[in-house]
Amino acid sequence: MSSTTGKRVVVTGATGNVGTSVVRLLSEDPEIASVLGLARRIPDWSPPKTDWAAVDLSSERSGLAERFSDADAVVHLAWAFQPTHDPASTWRTNVLGSMRVFEAVAAAGVPALVHASSVGAYSPGPKDEAVDESWPTHGWPDAAYCREKAYLERALDTFERDHPGTRVVRMRPAFLFRRESASEQRRIFGGKFLPGPLARPELLPVLPDIPGLRMQALHTDDAANAYRLALHSDVRGAFNLAADPPVDARLLGEMFDARPVRLPRTAVRSAIAAAWGLHLLPASPHLFDAVLRLPLMDCARARTELGWRPEHTAPEVLEEFLLGLRQGAGARTEPLRGRKVG
Repeated sequence: MSSTTGKRVVVTGATGNVGTSVVRLLSEDPEIASVLGLARRIPDWSPPKTDWAAVDLSSERSGLAERFSDADAVVHLAWAFQPTHDPASTWRTNVLGSMRVFEAVAAAGVPALVHASSVGAYSPGPKDEAVDESWPTHGWPDAAYCREKAYLERALDTFERDHPGTRVVRMRPAFLFRRESASEQRRIFGGKFLPGPLARPELLPVLPDIPGLRMQALHTDDAANAYRLALHSDVRGAFNLAADPPVDARLLGEMFDARPVRLPRTAVRSAIAAAWGLHLLPASPHLFDAVLRLPLMDCARARTELGWRPEHTAPEVLEEFLLGLRQGAGARTEPLRGRKVG
């Protein structure tokens, strides 16, 4: 890594949706001397001040502490959403891999750890008012994603107790979208054969209005900026990150010029469960259950202590993402590779 004066930052999961945005922002930041991006596959992409190393957290048992040895901070973003039919596999990457990162941060004496938690770590909460970072983080136990995010919150509680000299920041963003993530997220949640061109307003005269389906969205670049700000601050603890307004059937109906039609959640869940059981849909019905229960988040702490403001509204985020779906948009890393279907 570079010896230029400034912070030296290691980013895990550096080729994913959030990772590419974080690496790009850090490479443009004059206060960052160098960035080491860790990923399973080294990309054909070379931002300024950035080096790459191939690391698979699901099997890496040594060497991480050496990678972290000269770092001023580690930004831990690595995460596997699939396969949802094999929760032991995602547990190995997401939980055991994260534990290896935490242990290596301690062994290397890294001063700061910025960890990607999620709204998915939160226990069920209200949809008509926003909760702050003190809301319980026990997740929705039936969904692997929420269960893993919540488990790591407890692991970080222990880490902070045992390593008080390490500054730990937990980012809890809403659902993250941007144009370049469209192809990856279509593959992860909708399946690799779902035609992106179907995401057109004129093809959706009606929209399902499902009780409890009210959530928040955020542009990936806005989330990445919060990570950057945390590196230049002395803050600790958790930060909610989301854009306004909350997304529900009414908002989507206005965006698509479509009429919301009330549907019972049991019917929708049964359809998702059947498609998931037949391996036609990657997103599990358990994640659908969790989304219906996630609380809305109050982001006042990020605004006041980080000086963070999202530059994109939720409708702008969704419009950009849907455009990316139609175009088969992507980026120059393996996870984000673009592909147009249909």
